Amino acid sequence: MASDRNPVTAYAEDVLAGKILAGPHVRNECTRHLSDLKKQKEKQLFFDDADSTRVIEFFENFLCLNGGQFEGLPFILLPWQRFIVGSLFGWKNTADGFLHGTEKYPRRYRMAFIETGKGTGKSPLAAGVGLFMLTSDEEPRAEVYAAAVKKDQAKVLFRDAVAMVELSPTLDSSLFMSGGAEKNNIAYLKHGSFFRPISSEDRGRGQSGPRPHCGLLDEIHEHPTNIMVEMMRAGTKWRQQAMIFMITNSGSDRETVCYDYHDYASKVSSGAIKDESFFSYVCALDEEEDPFLDEECWEKVNPSLGVTTTMKYLREQVQQARGMPSKENFVRRLNFCQWTDSDSVWVARETWMRAEHVLDLDKLVGRRAFGGLDLSGRKDLTSFALAFEPDAEGVIDLFVEFWTPKDTLLDRASSDRVPYDVWEKEGWLHAQPGKSIDYSFVAKRIAELHSKYDIEEIAYDRYRIEDILREFDASGLEAFCEDDDKFGSGIRMIPHGQGFVDMGKAVEVFEEYLLNDRLRVHTNPVLRWNVSSVVLDTDAAGNRKFTKRKSTGRIDGVVAAAMAIRRASNLAAGTNSGPSVYETENFFV
Repeated sequence: MASDRNPVTAYAEDVLAGKILAGPHVRNECTRHLSDLKKQKEKQLFFDDADSTRVIEFFENFLCLNGGQFEGLPFILLPWQRFIVGSLFGWKNTADGFLHGTEKYPRRYRMAFIETGKGTGKSPLAAGVGLFMLTSDEEPRAEVYAAAVKKDQAKVLFRDAVAMVELSPTLDSSLFMSGGAEKNNIAYLKHGSFFRPISSEDRGRGQSGPRPHCGLLDEIHEHPTNIMVEMMRAGTKWRQQAMIFMITNSGSDRETVCYDYHDYASKVSSGAIKDESFFSYVCALDEEEDPFLDEECWEKVNPSLGVTTTMKYLREQVQQARGMPSKENFVRRLNFCQWTDSDSVWVARETWMRAEHVLDLDKLVGRRAFGGLDLSGRKDLTSFALAFEPDAEGVIDLFVEFWTPKDTLLDRASSDRVPYDVWEKEGWLHAQPGKSIDYSFVAKRIAELHSKYDIEEIAYDRYRIEDILREFDASGLEAFCEDDDKFGSGIRMIPHGQGFVDMGKAVEVFEEYLLNDRLRVHTNPVLRWNVSSVVLDTDAAGNRKFTKRKSTGRIDGVVAAAMAIRRASNLAAGTNSGPSVYETENFFV
């Protein structure tokens, strides 16, 4: 710490000056720190440089790292780690005056959420925070917990703390550890304080309600519920200086407590949510950055790159993921902080992005068009895809449109955890007035498209098809099914089974055109989200289908696209002579 600048402020200034590469949320948190320094009196805050420096010196003077090549080395904090601990213990809240019986202001931050790539050293950092709050935070009878869903996970962080005590002569002589060969308690007898692991499995087994001075919650992305987080938070009401310190990798499910905190932390750092008691350090890439294509962005989500994580290791992970698509989402999530919507990827993001183009839709006029319609429910996402017959090079062009109710747009944005409101403003999504989808708008739009592109067929899921057919009639659009009196007039309506037989063929055709660069898709972020959410089911015969039941996001656009692409591809195969040749599960023989 040779610099005259406080390490917290130095880091923030270097990030914003571009000297340290960081993602958008970290840049926002740095901006927040520098802004708050200028507004301390106005916001009733105080940055205590001495306390900020003291916690950093505790790490570097008393703690050692453990394991492998780091065994016994002093815990010299990296700049990002200094920013975190220096912020947490340096910022004070002056609004309520001094702490009871002291001339010290209470800590500002009561909760911290840290999200970085795998292997950056989050667990040792958390263990060090726990030991500081056990021994050096002037808290009588402090209770410090390493908390996780499973006992084994809670012990990972706790073992780091045990090793730090064993490797520090000062701590080893001051603290008493018990539990046999595998220690399960660190006691600071002088103050009546302890540090121990705790898990959700302990509930109902004689574990009394904790009253943590410090709750260290590990691997939040693995918590199926918020039980452990809330148990820790509830116990802090007894403490004036308590802190909950959460660490995690990114997850694959947005319907989780981890994503709730990820989203909340990101909004706090940006200023969208005002919460002076919440500290955020969320690593993320900037929009449109792809770590599989650009190594320059890796440091943004791996702030310990070159120390605990190497370029060689990350390159190996990327190389393996390219050879094993089933591994891609794991690598993107764990190593590059990308929320992937599912654990297993259907198609590589790189492959999909290669297919996306800003198409000149007017140039598609004159080519035969084939539709795919997935109505879903009136409150869900309705999708219509148009695939155009293969061109001279055998390439199918595709675009997909979406509808959702406008009156519930913000609620749906919150529940589905995607920016429907932004997509609607930017024209990627139709949102008509009402609390449910009005199929008359869908019918009118399809009629408009038919007048321009001369749609020959629409493949459809039978769900609510009668509703849209009535709206077709009302809008003047002629359409017929095989058993209609109007047979032969207007758009042919082709039922498309959603089971393994029919959808399995559609999946195969979709993949064939996509993987062989014979599909051009008009860019639409709603469709891109749908693709990232796809989960496939496989039957005993190896047939695959899209499954909405297992998908973590909406996949309606992918379903509609698959049906449309299959119909357009039949033309290239010379089999598109009419609906009777179309093999459909449960409908035709």
